[in-house]
Amino acid sequence: MNPRSTATELAGRLWQAVADGDEHAAVALARRSLADGVGEETLLLEVIAPVQRKVGEEWAADRISVAQEHAATAINERVVAFLAHHRTTEGDRVARRGRVTISCIDGEWHALPARLVTEVLRLRGWQVDHLGAQTPTPHLVAHLHHTNPDAVLLSGSFPTHLPAAHAAITACQAVGVPVLAGGRAFGTDGRHALALGADRWAADARGAAAALDAGLARPLPAAVRQPVDDLPHLTDQEYTLVVRSRSDLVRQTLAGLEVRFPALRGYTRTQREHTAQDIGHIVDHLATALYMDDAEIFTVFLTWTADILTARHVPARSLLAGLDVLAGRLGELPRAVRVIRQGTAALRDRPSPDPGTPA
Repeated sequence: MNPRSTATELAGRLWQAVADGDEHAAVALARRSLADGVGEETLLLEVIAPVQRKVGEEWAADRISVAQEHAATAINERVVAFLAHHRTTEGDRVARRGRVTISCIDGEWHALPARLVTEVLRLRGWQVDHLGAQTPTPHLVAHLHHTNPDAVLLSGSFPTHLPAAHAAITACQAVGVPVLAGGRAFGTDGRHALALGADRWAADARGAAAALDAGLARPLPAAVRQPVDDLPHLTDQEYTLVVRSRSDLVRQTLAGLEVRFPALRGYTRTQREHTAQDIGHIVDHLATALYMDDAEIFTVFLTWTADILTARHVPARSLLAGLDVLAGRLGELPRAVRVIRQGTAALRDRPSPDPGTPA
């Protein structure tokens, strides 16, 4: 049977186990696959990884709940753990190539992508210190002083963590350790990683392995760079002003929406909290777009949010009203207003939903 077909078939069977919440079936599938000669790297990258992507897609389409998404992720993590344990008990005869540290950005709690990279690199002979999710930068740097690895691999899924990634990149390089960045947060082409001064970017685990094999030059230890050294546009202080006024912006935008949509005044406390959280996410992505000077960060988030709302039968047009209110509050910040207007245009240009679906 074609190996690709085998991986596709196995991914379908793993998805069924995950969707059923059947951890034992998922692990048993991995055990049988190994016995049948399927490579561990294939299981990690061509079976588990696509199933995890499907978990996210199913949640976004409102076909599974948040609880089901968490349960599915936990099962996939259990399968990865089984593979790592199986390798340890079987014995690892691969010669060591060097030592690296893999860490999620401070605030990043999607740790499975980093774990997949960790296990692939271990398969290929690297000694890996896996620090997991939400690693504070000071603790990461302290670990580097203790272990002196050949490189740090930083993983991030959400662009709102890019400012924290910037701090981590400059701090690691300041102690002489090169940084390889990866994950959706850094852009599909890695442009955000390069803008933040990372030494390299990799699109996936195999790309990360190739970059390490090619070698990353160690930077000379130096004083930590300031954000403005890499991103001169930050001198206008718009990012700082938006971040510092976040609470006021959320409160004022919510109040403005109540004027435009009086029905909001009848929301329960929980509904108001959820609405405030949604507005907070909008402000956070606006701030990140200002930090990176890249409006696409904002527009992509808005269109994704509109799709999520539509899938949940919530009128996405409320986003346009919220953006209008927010722009009014930030009228003295030209870059912010320009980004908001681009977001508004992206929402208006978004393809119409299916007939009968409120937009």
